[in-house]
Amino acid sequence: MPEELQHGPLEDRHRELGASFAEFGGWLMPVSYAGTVSEHTATRTAVALFDVSHLGKASLRGPGAAQFVNAALTNDLGRIGPGKAQYTLCCTESGGVIDDLIAYYVADDEIFLVPNAANTAAVVAALQQAAPAELTISDEHRSYAVLAVQGPRSTEVLDELGLPTGMDYMGYADAEFSGVPVRVCRSGYTGEHGYELLPPWESAGVVFDALVAAVRRADGQLAGLGARDTLRTEMGYPLHGHELSADISPLQARCGWAIGWKKEAFFGRDALLAEKSAGPQRVVRGLRAVGRGVLRPDLTVSDGDRKVGVTTSGTFSPTLKVGIALALIDTDADVQDGQHLSVDVRGRAVECEVIRPPFVEPKTR
Repeated sequence: MPEELQHGPLEDRHRELGASFAEFGGWLMPVSYAGTVSEHTATRTAVALFDVSHLGKASLRGPGAAQFVNAALTNDLGRIGPGKAQYTLCCTESGGVIDDLIAYYVADDEIFLVPNAANTAAVVAALQQAAPAELTISDEHRSYAVLAVQGPRSTEVLDELGLPTGMDYMGYADAEFSGVPVRVCRSGYTGEHGYELLPPWESAGVVFDALVAAVRRADGQLAGLGARDTLRTEMGYPLHGHELSADISPLQARCGWAIGWKKEAFFGRDALLAEKSAGPQRVVRGLRAVGRGVLRPDLTVSDGDRKVGVTTSGTFSPTLKVGIALALIDTDADVQDGQHLSVDVRGRAVECEVIRPPFVEPKTR
């Protein structure tokens, strides 16, 4: 029997605002309002507001919390400190990926994590299994909402509400809006300058309503899951279950930059060092359609008569006005950037150029 869909704290507001909904990661999510292309364009040219409260939240508290997380997750927490956040991965001992997530360094004895919705319990379980008794690890999925304000006018929106904006990329600050505490981080999943806000779950509506009004005054729009996916695909950002999984390692997904290779310990270290030494057998590449054709996941990629890979994500790029995809390509096929490959779209061969992502220049910093 299928599990019951989870619901975010702002669902009634989204219905009043005209959102359409779909299931994602076990949650009922707003997919679009004015339309994916319009919302995508607003993000690239002005500003958009996303409710991504389905994202997981977990906390680790106790003596040596930061030291433990550094010995468990791939990236090197020693590169940052309090007031900073970091992209990292939680891996299996075989080098697969349980999840990719953001780690907030609150203090040496407190780390706050934001994993993907469907993988929160698995990340918490993996950490609990390895953690010393003095650490408390708690799943706080419904303790906080997550609101993303993304686009070139995002700073203007937060400034209007008196929220902090002066942080460097991946820096964060704790603030208050109308009596509601909110953590504001200079981060996002769109490739644009932007912020992610974490107010308490129960009082998120106060912050959301103010953001909706301010975004509209800045000629922006509300945006849903559809635009979130087209935006991240244009950036070549991985999505767990597509470019990352228990069977797709960080090296194959081109996320080796998020691994502290000199650290003495992290989950999957031995397997990933071995894969790095031997070289991954496949790696994510970008594909841009030369002619007409919308690319989707799970399509066969060929070099002449030989299969060389499979697409992992695919969409129509509203910015470039062409089909684009991410694909796992066999390294022994010796595929080069600029080379043309063929993607089988419902029995029709669509010619594509191989490129190194991103497809669109990022403006995060």
